[in-house]
Amino acid sequence: MAKEYDLVIVGAGTGGYVAAIRAAQLGLSVAVVEKAKLGGTCLHKGCIPSKALLRSAEVYSTVKKSDSFGIVTKEVSFDFLKVQERKQKIIEQLYKGVQHLMKKGKIDVFEGTGRILGPSIFSPQAGTISIELNSGQENTMLVPKHVMIATGSRPKTLPGLEPDGKQILTSDEALELDKLPESVIIVGGGVIGMEWASLFSDFGVEVTVLEFADRILPTEDKEISREMQRVMKKKGVKIITNAKVLPETLTKDAQVSISAEYKGAEKEFTAEALLVSIGRVANIEGIGIENTDIVIENGVIQTNDFYQTKESHIYAIGDVIGGLQLAHVASHEGIIAVEHMAQQKPHTLDYSTVSRCVYSQPEVASIGLTEEEATQKGYEVKTGKVSFKAIGKALVYGETDGFVKMVVDKNTDDLLGVHMIGPHATDMISEAAIAKVLDAAHWEVAQTIHPHPTLSEIIGEAALAVDGKAIHS
Repeated sequence: MAKEYDLVIVGAGTGGYVAAIRAAQLGLSVAVVEKAKLGGTCLHKGCIPSKALLRSAEVYSTVKKSDSFGIVTKEVSFDFLKVQERKQKIIEQLYKGVQHLMKKGKIDVFEGTGRILGPSIFSPQAGTISIELNSGQENTMLVPKHVMIATGSRPKTLPGLEPDGKQILTSDEALELDKLPESVIIVGGGVIGMEWASLFSDFGVEVTVLEFADRILPTEDKEISREMQRVMKKKGVKIITNAKVLPETLTKDAQVSISAEYKGAEKEFTAEALLVSIGRVANIEGIGIENTDIVIENGVIQTNDFYQTKESHIYAIGDVIGGLQLAHVASHEGIIAVEHMAQQKPHTLDYSTVSRCVYSQPEVASIGLTEEEATQKGYEVKTGKVSFKAIGKALVYGETDGFVKMVVDKNTDDLLGVHMIGPHATDMISEAAIAKVLDAAHWEVAQTIHPHPTLSEIIGEAALAVDGKAIHS
């Protein structure tokens, strides 16, 4: 017999399980359907495992230069299997935490593949969920008042560069390596590509990045891209921009070789492994969308500002709707969607207030418009920029590469964007996010007293620099 719920969520990644918790808080009866594990890509194949590896790489890199801090060590090495074990322990601890949250919220969890059915004897509208259980038991039917699609995304691949798990990798396969390659070619210099470039390089792997655009991190402010390229080159990473990879030239033997169009000619690149990092694609196949009137454009589900699809009782959030494919965005979209279906009248999400982070070494974090974007939108801008070299805590910390840059509307003093590259940038960007939410002017940020000595002082200095009033630079 089919079970009835107020809400069934297909996909229990960060967006899905957060939405489930909020729905339970509002008194809705909730079930989640997950074909893999609670926590989804972010917990098991993305955010958490990659950052665990990046942290190990950062510690190794720091210990290697410990003599600059007056700390004398013997020869430093690392055990990559232990690095992976640490990563897995973190995942398991957080996984248990999500399981606990589901029990606490009295949220039913179905392990299997959910598929949306069309109108049937169970429901006059599309939305009944048929679940093919992982256990092999007979399919289960759920009849919800509302459905949420939160099935996430997977790494995009190039025809001819399909992953084999050994020599050709995506981030999924790279996370499961039991041994690091001696050299790697990374196809794609975006966020994920540069995180892997940083990680591999800090572990001593020879890294070559091939980027199709004219710069790495092409969605970031141009000055951020330039600084990242400078620091990565200093670390030994080879970066080739304006490079069109030619998959048909791929050869695999003891090494991987591939050519790219570069400066009007074909140039060959060789390494032990090749990592494809060219973005992600929404998981919209095999979940029954064809049984609904849901609209798909450019490979993603179309929704309104409250994440309703054309089928008003079916919502979609996270990577499946495109936009900013970030875990924290999916979570907030999920909360808004649930509150909307519960008639709570939530505010819509202003995506200009969302922070974006790159967890490389150095870290990158940004919010709002780049200088170029602001100019293209017709703003007359003024900027303030301060180097970490001017910040005492950065010198104490031993990391002085990078800067903070503010982009401000010259006519209104509105804060249009903040861009950081340097130590703990991903932790500090939240101050800029609060300023954006509260519609603070740069001079209000400048009046905020930042404790000394801290890395956060650079934010106040950058705000002062907009008007040429910076004290320490």
